[in-house]
Amino acid sequence: MSWAPPPIAAARLPALLAAAPKAELHIHIEGSLEPEMIFALAARHGIALPYADVQALRRAYAFGNLQQFLDLYYQGADVLRDEEDFYQLARAYLARAATENIVHAEIFFDPQTHTARGVPMGAVMRGLRRASDDGRRELGIGSALILCFLRHLSEREAFETLEAALPWRDDFIGVGLDSSELGHPPEKFARVFARCRELGLHVVAHAGEEGPPEYIWQALDILKAERIDHGVQAVHDAALMRRLAQRRIPLTVCPLSNQKLQVFPDLAHHSLPQLLAAGLCATVNSDDPAYFGGYVNANFQAVFAATGLDSAAAYQLAANSFEASFADAALKRRWMDRLQAAFERAHDAGS
Repeated sequence: MSWAPPPIAAARLPALLAAAPKAELHIHIEGSLEPEMIFALAARHGIALPYADVQALRRAYAFGNLQQFLDLYYQGADVLRDEEDFYQLARAYLARAATENIVHAEIFFDPQTHTARGVPMGAVMRGLRRASDDGRRELGIGSALILCFLRHLSEREAFETLEAALPWRDDFIGVGLDSSELGHPPEKFARVFARCRELGLHVVAHAGEEGPPEYIWQALDILKAERIDHGVQAVHDAALMRRLAQRRIPLTVCPLSNQKLQVFPDLAHHSLPQLLAAGLCATVNSDDPAYFGGYVNANFQAVFAATGLDSAAAYQLAANSFEASFADAALKRRWMDRLQAAFERAHDAGS
């Protein structure tokens, strides 16, 4: 019999959401590039920015859709030039994640964003790997890397990126698919994902954020995705919802991102409660937190405040994050024990 969490009063939920251990499974490391770091790295490399100061750059973070966000996202990434930059970027994210009681992060990175500018693949990989090692040793936070292909580029370019990354095969656990969704269905990358599976890599894919449920079907049936990143449009397809629930295929949901990109008019209309009610393995994540206004705890607290989700949902979402991770079973059991202890402490403190 599964463990049933004790009820926690709504007033105590924000503190519990912050204190509970959790995994983050949908974080683009380039999307954690805060304006302050953009200015610091630009100064280091002698790069002129089209913004007067940090505040002016933050004011530019107003997006009408995914493509408008991506245009600014790629512009910001231009300050990442060498191994030390990637180390500082990932180390800063891991330090922040540790303060939010994230015990494990599976981090997306976009090598094509950098190699297209002449940055060597080795600089990207060495910087991220070194930060991951230091995070584990110094902060006690585990992490793994997932290489993402940019879907607005060709499958041939994805193959080239995969081959360039293979000397660092031991440093990443899987591959994903991100960037502009509409007009770039998962089937476009069928062959490169087949090759990745042959190499023993885990497979995830962004689908059903702005794109239709059909993109989720393609990610499952053609790419053989083990997790769907976003997936919030699944609620428009009853058969798809049943499949996702029955097979426990995780969705890595990013509420503040969905709100910022106007996927939903506001968080009160977010589909997360529907996903949970239908028995799906949904999780809460931050996506590109520097751009979307919040890391994991802010996402939890905002969507809970807007939707009225309760402590049972809080427990389920945190437990789902461990279940959906690619960590080994022993670690998952350890994290679940810590999660249950956190809920018991919160209950005892309120009684």
